[in-house]
Amino acid sequence: MNLNPHISVDVQHAVLPSRAVKVRARDVNVFYGDKQALFDVSLDMPERSVTALIGPSGCGKSTFLRCINRMNDTIAGARVEGSIELDGEDVNDRSLDPVLLRARVGMVFQKPNPFPKSIYENVAYGPRIHGLATSKSELDAVVEQSLKQAGLWNEVSDRLQQSGSSLSGGQQQRLVIARAIAVRPEVILMDEPCSALDPIATARVEELMDDLRQSFTIVIVTHSMAQAARVSQKTAFFHMGKLVEAGPTDEVFTNPRDTRTQDYITGRFG
Repeated sequence: MNLNPHISVDVQHAVLPSRAVKVRARDVNVFYGDKQALFDVSLDMPERSVTALIGPSGCGKSTFLRCINRMNDTIAGARVEGSIELDGEDVNDRSLDPVLLRARVGMVFQKPNPFPKSIYENVAYGPRIHGLATSKSELDAVVEQSLKQAGLWNEVSDRLQQSGSSLSGGQQQRLVIARAIAVRPEVILMDEPCSALDPIATARVEELMDDLRQSFTIVIVTHSMAQAARVSQKTAFFHMGKLVEAGPTDEVFTNPRDTRTQDYITGRFG
């Protein structure tokens, strides 16, 4: 039984196939100075699937997301304990260059943030600095492929030299996604990528996520439970800095094991 009549769970999308674990977190604790933001979080994120992190504001889901590509390193006083492995490699190993890690683990933020450059240069920037293209023709091919994967090529192919900021909000977010996938990441982190978009643009990005999960592992933070139900195969519910439960999306939404999950999904708090 669906606990919340306002959320329809697409079981076809929610079925979690047997996948290898791409990102494995164990006993992750995060501190900002003296304040602890995450408590002993352990979670497996399967490859080539969408894992949604849900929970009320301030519950730690974005903090956890930022652990995966060490974005918390940029916050003064932040400290991360425990282990997060990408294909068995500890992302917090100090010998691992965070710049190279972030090429493997791309990130899309809440508000579209294209560079103050042309559409072409927004996408070409990463492959150029990482040496992924050795000629102009190779770079052209990477830009075209990335824009096609982001579902944007047909809309911008005749104006690649225009500023990225000239695009609509939804197009800008797809441009940012194209920029992220241009460096051939293995994982894409999305922190509420649709919260600043209108419903039509949101639907386009959700369709895009369903396409991208064929090639990438996606972890998304979303404040929308309906969105989590639509786009993810696995859902993890956070509350007060703790991971309450995680499992196949259809099970979490229709048959949660913890009363806190049930209360959140049915709108008793949040």
